[in-house]
Amino acid sequence: MRKGFFRRKVDAVLGVDISDTAIRLVELGHSSSGYTVRGYATQALPLRAVVDGNLLDLESVGLALQQAVARLHTSARYAAIAVAGPSVITQVIDMEAGLSDEEVGWRIQMEADQYIPYPLDDVAIDYQVQGPCAQDPARVEVLLAACLREQVEAREAVLAQAGLVARVVDVEGFALARACSQDFASFTPGRRVDGAQWAVDAQGMGVACGLALRSFA
Repeated sequence: MRKGFFRRKVDAVLGVDISDTAIRLVELGHSSSGYTVRGYATQALPLRAVVDGNLLDLESVGLALQQAVARLHTSARYAAIAVAGPSVITQVIDMEAGLSDEEVGWRIQMEADQYIPYPLDDVAIDYQVQGPCAQDPARVEVLLAACLREQVEAREAVLAQAGLVARVVDVEGFALARACSQDFASFTPGRRVDGAQWAVDAQGMGVACGLALRSFA
């Protein structure tokens, strides 16, 4: 099942980062001068509500997200959210160049059980062709990303509790890399954002910023 772990343009979304200790939300804008932080919010989570990326107490996480969304004062209702933890698997696979998207997808399904230690019916899978193999230009590298479907469904459930809809599910590491490639700490604070406070808080907002950037991929 393809779930959108890679960069595709989507409607405007809130970046929703759920870590083991807190929820972080970011809403971004974009213009010719660059990216603007329209608003952001954080909310601490109860102890052990999330452990190693696993959402163990959905009700508590959903309530915390509701509180963060209320403080953000946004009309946005679509979200980009990330999966994380040991159930998330990424693997580079090489295959012959020139295959159609359907053929690549079929090959991924045929070979996925070599890399994923779970029944394939229990996982969400996505892939992206990265480009030619350095050692053999006649072959391409394909990045496979997968996680347990229950991890995706848990995140969709807490978003729904806060009145949000999952527009895309990402991988936490991909989101952070995307933010760092844009120097997210330099994003311009919007009129509702205290610039001095953003300078302090930005360091912890990388994953949320990387998720919000999915609006402009």
